[in-house]
Amino acid sequence: MYYIDPHIHMVSRVTDDYETLARMGCVAVSEPAFWAGFDRGSVDGFRDYFRQLTQFEQKRASWSKIQHWTWLCINAKEAEDVKLSREVIAMIPEFMDQPGVLGIGEIGLNKNTKNEAIVFLEHLDLAAKTDELILIHTPHLEDKYKGTRMILDMLCDDQRLDHHRVLVDHVEEHTIGRVLENGFWAGMTLYPTSKCTPERACDMVEMYGPERLLVNSAGDWGPSRPVAVPDFIMAMRKRGHSEALIRKVVYENPLEFFGQSRNFVFTPPEMSEPAGV
Repeated sequence: MYYIDPHIHMVSRVTDDYETLARMGCVAVSEPAFWAGFDRGSVDGFRDYFRQLTQFEQKRASWSKIQHWTWLCINAKEAEDVKLSREVIAMIPEFMDQPGVLGIGEIGLNKNTKNEAIVFLEHLDLAAKTDELILIHTPHLEDKYKGTRMILDMLCDDQRLDHHRVLVDHVEEHTIGRVLENGFWAGMTLYPTSKCTPERACDMVEMYGPERLLVNSAGDWGPSRPVAVPDFIMAMRKRGHSEALIRKVVYENPLEFFGQSRNFVFTPPEMSEPAGV
């Protein structure tokens, strides 16, 4: 089965991981801007990172016949520095018309601080003014419910935003309901040590149905599994779910959400199904 990983940080992965993804049926990935494993010290550091995302990663993905899209922002872990964040936000429009740039993300909260909220709102303002899609990072573990509530309140307070053009990622059982009730898309992230497992993602599909649901690996620098989406596919099959339902979540839904971006271009794979899952 062909699938799309809508949230994976390939700059942290070796080139062989692209080959592995392709062998498992992955035809496209979406890579949000995120933390580099350390705090960057200047706007020029982010400019080089954005060049890597918009230029080199597309080329590296193409070697394995995988299509690559990206998102741009200063992530929540570095948003405590409001001065630097504003310099980065002012620089982002230089890249927004680059091929494959889907929107602003992943923005959100990390420790739910005042400065993080300020930077989040300024990202929202840029996205609203330029009519961009938005990809949201919700905090980890004990801060998740509070941070998700804060994020949803800020999103709902901005009347300029079309909720159908916003993806709230890293949802779990205690946050997914409110995300979907407010008309946003919800992303389920499969991590080996936190967030969600394939089985819990199956539970949420069964509880809420497949509409406006995405599933991703968010593979990054830490413990993560770049082939987590195929794990979800297998878990769904073991529960007896139809191929059509699984395909909707892992392939059709990402295409529907991303298709709202003016920079979205997708070349469908050939009709023959790949080996593997």
